[in-house]
Amino acid sequence: MLTYFRNDYAEYSLDEGILYITYLKDVSIDLNAAIQIVKDRLSLHESQFLPVLCDIRDVKEVNKSARAYLAIEGSTLIKAVAFIVEPPVSEMLSEFYIQTSNPPVPTKAFIDMEEALAFLNSFK
Repeated sequence: MLTYFRNDYAEYSLDEGILYITYLKDVSIDLNAAIQIVKDRLSLHESQFLPVLCDIRDVKEVNKSARAYLAIEGSTLIKAVAFIVEPPVSEMLSEFYIQTSNPPVPTKAFIDMEEALAFLNSFK
Protein backbone atom coordinates (compact mmCIF):
# COMPACT_ATOMS: atom_id res chain seq x y z
CA MET A 1 0.00 0.00 0.00
CA LEU A 2 1.31 3.44 -0.96
CA THR A 3 1.58 5.69 2.12
CA TYR A 4 3.26 8.82 0.67
CA PHE A 5 2.86 10.80 -2.53
CA ARG A 6 3.73 14.30 -3.74
CA ASN A 7 2.51 16.25 -6.75
CA ASP A 8 2.79 19.90 -7.85
CA TYR A 9 0.17 20.96 -5.29
CA ALA A 10 0.51 18.89 -2.13
CA GLU A 11 2.15 16.11 -0.16
CA TYR A 12 -0.04 13.19 0.89
CA SER A 13 0.73 10.75 3.68
CA LEU A 14 -1.30 8.01 5.29
CA ASP A 15 -0.68 7.41 8.99
CA GLU A 16 -2.73 5.49 11.57
CA GLY A 17 -5.94 5.63 9.56
CA ILE A 18 -5.81 9.35 8.74
CA LEU A 19 -4.82 10.81 5.38
CA TYR A 20 -2.71 13.96 5.75
CA ILE A 21 -2.61 16.42 2.88
CA THR A 22 -0.20 19.32 3.18
CA TYR A 23 -0.53 21.89 0.44
CA LEU A 24 2.66 23.40 -0.92
CA LYS A 25 3.63 27.02 -0.34
CA ASP A 26 1.77 29.66 -2.39
CA VAL A 27 -0.19 27.09 -4.39
CA SER A 28 -3.14 28.32 -6.44
CA ILE A 29 -5.86 25.76 -7.06
CA ASP A 30 -7.98 25.91 -10.20
CA LEU A 31 -10.26 23.21 -11.59
CA ASN A 32 -7.43 21.27 -13.28
CA ALA A 33 -5.43 21.31 -10.04
CA ALA A 34 -8.47 20.17 -8.05
CA ILE A 35 -9.02 17.25 -10.41
CA GLN A 36 -5.38 16.18 -10.06
CA ILE A 37 -5.46 16.59 -6.27
CA VAL A 38 -8.53 14.34 -5.95
CA LYS A 39 -7.15 11.78 -8.40
CA ASP A 40 -3.88 11.52 -6.49
CA ARG A 41 -5.66 11.40 -3.13
CA LEU A 42 -7.87 8.53 -4.28
CA SER A 43 -4.79 6.54 -5.32
CA LEU A 44 -3.81 6.38 -1.63
CA HIS A 45 -7.23 5.37 -0.35
CA GLU A 46 -7.46 1.96 -2.01
CA SER A 47 -11.28 2.13 -1.68
CA GLN A 48 -11.19 2.86 2.06
CA PHE A 49 -13.27 5.61 3.65
CA LEU A 50 -10.83 7.78 5.64
CA PRO A 51 -10.80 10.95 7.70
CA VAL A 52 -8.60 13.60 6.08
CA LEU A 53 -6.50 16.35 7.60
CA CYS A 54 -5.77 19.16 5.11
CA ASP A 55 -3.08 21.66 6.03
CA ILE A 56 -4.08 24.66 3.91
CA ARG A 57 -1.98 27.27 5.70
CA ASP A 58 0.17 27.91 2.62
CA VAL A 59 -2.60 27.91 -0.02
CA LYS A 60 -2.66 31.18 -1.92
CA GLU A 61 -6.08 30.83 -3.56
CA VAL A 62 -8.79 28.40 -4.65
CA ASN A 63 -11.07 29.48 -7.47
CA LYS A 64 -14.83 28.92 -7.57
CA SER A 65 -14.86 25.94 -9.93
CA ALA A 66 -12.15 24.22 -7.87
CA ARG A 67 -14.13 24.79 -4.64
CA ALA A 68 -17.24 23.30 -6.21
CA TYR A 69 -15.34 20.27 -7.49
CA LEU A 70 -13.58 19.70 -4.17
CA ALA A 71 -16.85 19.94 -2.24
CA ILE A 72 -18.55 17.20 -4.27
CA GLU A 73 -16.01 15.01 -6.09
CA GLY A 74 -13.39 15.80 -3.49
CA SER A 75 -15.57 14.20 -0.80
CA THR A 76 -15.40 10.75 -2.38
CA LEU A 77 -14.23 8.13 0.16
CA ILE A 78 -13.91 10.74 2.92
CA LYS A 79 -15.47 10.33 6.37
CA ALA A 80 -14.61 13.84 7.62
CA VAL A 81 -12.25 16.72 6.88
CA ALA A 82 -10.27 18.87 9.27
CA PHE A 83 -8.56 21.94 7.85
CA ILE A 84 -5.46 23.26 9.59
CA VAL A 85 -5.58 27.02 9.13
CA GLU A 86 -3.68 30.11 10.12
CA PRO A 87 -5.40 33.47 10.47
CA PRO A 88 -6.18 35.43 8.46
CA VAL A 89 -5.79 34.03 4.92
CA SER A 90 -6.27 30.27 5.18
CA GLU A 91 -8.81 30.75 7.96
CA MET A 92 -10.91 32.94 5.65
CA LEU A 93 -10.46 30.48 2.77
CA SER A 94 -11.75 27.59 4.88
CA GLU A 95 -14.68 29.53 6.31
CA PHE A 96 -15.70 30.68 2.84
CA TYR A 97 -15.41 27.13 1.47
CA ILE A 98 -17.44 25.58 4.29
CA GLN A 99 -20.19 28.22 4.11
CA THR A 100 -20.57 28.43 0.33
CA SER A 101 -19.74 24.92 -0.88
CA ASN A 102 -21.65 22.94 1.76
CA PRO A 103 -19.43 19.85 1.67
CA PRO A 104 -21.43 16.63 2.19
CA VAL A 105 -19.07 15.30 4.90
CA PRO A 106 -18.38 16.77 8.35
CA THR A 107 -15.86 19.57 7.78
CA LYS A 108 -14.28 21.90 10.34
CA ALA A 109 -11.35 24.29 10.52
CA PHE A 110 -8.79 24.28 13.33
CA ILE A 111 -5.78 26.33 14.30
CA ASP A 112 -4.64 23.62 16.72
CA MET A 113 -3.42 20.29 15.29
CA GLU A 114 -4.38 18.29 18.40
CA GLU A 115 -7.98 19.53 18.25
CA ALA A 116 -8.14 18.64 14.56
CA LEU A 117 -6.85 15.13 15.22
CA ALA A 118 -9.32 14.65 18.08
CA PHE A 119 -12.14 15.61 15.70
CA LEU A 120 -10.89 13.19 13.01
CA ASN A 121 -10.26 10.34 15.44
CA SER A 122 -13.97 10.30 16.25
CA PHE A 123 -14.54 9.19 12.63
CA LYS A 124 -12.02 6.32 12.54
